[in-house]
Amino acid sequence: MHEFKRIWRVLVAASAISVAPTASAHHSFAAVYDANSPVTITGVVTEVSWLNPHARFYVDVESESGVIENWEFELGSPNGLMRIGWTRNSLKPGDIVTTEGTRARDGSPAANARSVTLADGTSMFAGDAQQGGLR
Repeated sequence: MHEFKRIWRVLVAASAISVAPTASAHHSFAAVYDANSPVTITGVVTEVSWLNPHARFYVDVESESGVIENWEFELGSPNGLMRIGWTRNSLKPGDIVTTEGTRARDGSPAANARSVTLADGTSMFAGDAQQGGLR
C-alpha cells in the first residue's frame, strides 16, 4: 500500500506540472481589456485563427488619416463558438464585418469581440454558449 501512495503522489505531481504552462497562458479579461472602452470597428477580414484557448480573427481597417491598421479580435473558445452555431467558415478572409467589443488596455489595435455582424446583416455573438448565439 505504501508503494501505491508513493506512485500516486508522483503521478499527481507530474500531471500538475504538465498542466501548469497551459493554465498560466490563459489570461483574465480585466487584465487585458478595458470594460469601459467599447469599440465598434468595420473592416475586411484578413485572417481567422480557430485555435484554443480563444479563436481570433484579424480585420484591416482604414483609420481617419487613411492608414490601414490590422485589428485583432479575440472570440470565445472554438468549442463554445461551435455550440452557439459558429463554424470554421463563419468568417472568411475578404468578408466585410462590423465588430463590437472591448478595447485592449494597452491601446493596441486589439479587442475582445462581443458581436460580429456580416455584410448581409447576420449578427453572431462572439462569446460562450451561456451568453447567446446566432441572431
